[in-house]
Amino acid sequence: MLSFLDSIGYGNWILHALLWLPLVGMALVLLGPAARAKTFAFGWSLVLLVLSLGLWWAFDPGVGTFQFESSTDWISSWGVSYAVALDGISLFMVILTAFTTSVAILGSFNYIKKHEKAFYALMLLMETGVIGVFISIDLFLFYVFWEITLIPMYFIIGVWGGPRRIYAAVKFFLFTMVGSVLMLVAILYLAWFHHQQTGVWSYGYQDLLQTAPLLATTGGLFAPGLLVFGAFALAFAIKVPIFPVHTWLPDAHVEAPT
Repeated sequence: MLSFLDSIGYGNWILHALLWLPLVGMALVLLGPAARAKTFAFGWSLVLLVLSLGLWWAFDPGVGTFQFESSTDWISSWGVSYAVALDGISLFMVILTAFTTSVAILGSFNYIKKHEKAFYALMLLMETGVIGVFISIDLFLFYVFWEITLIPMYFIIGVWGGPRRIYAAVKFFLFTMVGSVLMLVAILYLAWFHHQQTGVWSYGYQDLLQTAPLLATTGGLFAPGLLVFGAFALAFAIKVPIFPVHTWLPDAHVEAPT
């Protein structure tokens, strides 16, 4: 299997394919007939699942660094790059995302009766957002995909949910937006601090790893490092969610379609 994957240059294109093919599928679902939306979306998601399984053989567990890494300048003046890669944790999360997307689409066949094209298009959009979160190694890019996941979740809950779906969708959106703002501030501060230390703007994960520990060397209780950590921790706590910022989840998941 590994020799076959090497022969087709699998490692050079797989992350880009898994990231952007769901958007291609989304466009095709919207352009195609409503009667075939669910079967096409399910078939498309199965193709992505099969493609993702190759990661199991192509990934080398003996290497302790990122693999399949690819980076291209995106917003050069800000130091933002389109940078993606995979490590041992995101390997499992990407495959799991491809698998659960197929299961979720299949599980919606008999439940979703209205606006089917929009529903299955949003499901594929969410797959792009979630995979982007797991493979981004540029924090600005990570934040973009983090935000993209909120859009389909909001509409899936609000349009196809239960009797209290609007309340649940708005509550979900407000909670997660608070976390998103905190995370954005923390990311911008890390990039600014890196610029202060090196003279170079960068949102690259590896670059920020070099300078971020310096944040903890000054300050006390309100040290910049603690504030940045607190912003990230609260943003993730809301998303997980963890007590006491968990109250959006019962409403959202009760009202959301299965």
